[in-house]
Amino acid sequence: MKHFSARTMLSLIFLFPAFVESAVRHYNFTVVTVNTTKLCSSKSIVTINGKFPGPTLYAREDDNVNIRVINNVQYNVTIHWHGVKQVRTGWADGPAYITQCPIQPGQSYLYNFTLTAQRGTLLWHAHVSWLRTTLHGAIVILPKKTLPYPFQKPHKEKIIILGEWWKADTEAVIDQAMQTGLPPNISDSHTINGHTGPVPGCTSPGHTLHVEHGKTYLIRLVNAAVNDELFFKIATHNLTIVEVDASYTKPFTTDTIFIGPGQTTNFLLTADQIAGKYLIAISPFMDTVVPVDNVTGIAFLRYKKTAAFSPAVLTATPAINATSATSIYMDKLRSLNSKTYPANFPLIIDHYLYFTIGVGIDSCDRCVNGMKLVGAINNVSFVMPSMNLLQAHYYNISGIFTDDFPENPPEKFNYTGNYTGGMATSNGTRVYRLGFNSTVQLVLQGTGIIAPESHPFHLHGFNFFGVGRGIGNYDAINDPKKFNLIDPVERNTYSVPTGGWTAIRFRADNPGVWFLHCHLEVHTSWGLKMAFVVDNGKGPNESLPPPPQDFPKC
Repeated sequence: MKHFSARTMLSLIFLFPAFVESAVRHYNFTVVTVNTTKLCSSKSIVTINGKFPGPTLYAREDDNVNIRVINNVQYNVTIHWHGVKQVRTGWADGPAYITQCPIQPGQSYLYNFTLTAQRGTLLWHAHVSWLRTTLHGAIVILPKKTLPYPFQKPHKEKIIILGEWWKADTEAVIDQAMQTGLPPNISDSHTINGHTGPVPGCTSPGHTLHVEHGKTYLIRLVNAAVNDELFFKIATHNLTIVEVDASYTKPFTTDTIFIGPGQTTNFLLTADQIAGKYLIAISPFMDTVVPVDNVTGIAFLRYKKTAAFSPAVLTATPAINATSATSIYMDKLRSLNSKTYPANFPLIIDHYLYFTIGVGIDSCDRCVNGMKLVGAINNVSFVMPSMNLLQAHYYNISGIFTDDFPENPPEKFNYTGNYTGGMATSNGTRVYRLGFNSTVQLVLQGTGIIAPESHPFHLHGFNFFGVGRGIGNYDAINDPKKFNLIDPVERNTYSVPTGGWTAIRFRADNPGVWFLHCHLEVHTSWGLKMAFVVDNGKGPNESLPPPPQDFPKC
């Protein structure tokens, strides 16, 4: 992991808790600016505690976690604990203007939540503007001491965090795009644990993963990239998948992992090859005409006692448009669904929702050609409110949002075909209301209004089960007959295939306001997002408590 010395930094202690049974884990996160002279461009970046990637959070299942975030930079900041269910702690979820107002410069906020019945690998990242390009890190939740892993005990555990790198200031990149109405500049390279590796214009040596021959390692893989779904591969080594998004899976072996932004994957790696140096490669997936950073990021796996200048064993990742490789991989993902770790997906559904997702065009007086690109769900492009939705919901403040988000597309058409209608969207801060403990089936339908594209969708506040996916328009009569209602994969982020659909199910048993959005940051910026409001149930254990005293103000 690459660490940079801070240009300006408040001296604080960062606490790495020991692996003991403990009720509370304490961390200090100080947001500071550092200089990146050792990467492929010299610029200042925003970091946590001067580290890129940021520090790893370690805890155990059911631990209470306290992280004080102190903002010492010029930007407003929030941190989202991606995949943490936040049971009755929506005030700590983190998306700006959804569950909190940002932490303003010079201010701080204590995120306080419990890792209720969760174990595995997740990630944290900034959830305001594009700060998550450098504000991100891993979350490692160890199982209870009485519960071993449901797979071979590894010799060691290692973390690999994937990302994207811009030579320019990413806040300036997205600001310019929003002003012009044009797509933002794509990244200049990909990173593996903060290193670009030797790519054009960069001299970074790349990250090295050290292993011992004959040993088995648990690798915790995190995709913190901003806009790229990625292929991951280690030359000549097989990878046994055992977990995705902090949910155990039925193990299967592959040589290539497909992982979208916000997703995590744990795999077992056995160092069973001839001692030497082996290429680790990541490359983007994009099976349509949308431009993407196509630079392959590289690192190295090195066996101990390998000569310093040994040539690397090379490998090739799938083609950028290898749709079949993504489908084959995703079809193999299944919940463990054991007695200890059951797949508790709903069979009886209260809300059948059908959301079309895609990109359209709206008029814009200040923009190039008088138009701007916008994202929309059911033709609604989400407008960020002036105060956070959770506070408005809790205090019944009117005029901030409406709860009339459409449960079906307002206009029926051939969603994945050639569209001949108007491209303008409606704009509003509209949410969909769910009763406590109600069950939901949500079909996310990709559209081809501008260009069909794969969309990794993330739901805050819940895990969900991916019961089905397909190409073309969803058929409400015939497609459910093919749903996996035995061991569907459990995730918090799931890809909607290009020109296709994905069906997910979840139970709304967590009161609050919960964001649903594409985890390609460019699409989130354009409005490809909405929110669910889940009402309180009966009694305090099914109700949202009041906000904490230090809750940030807008």
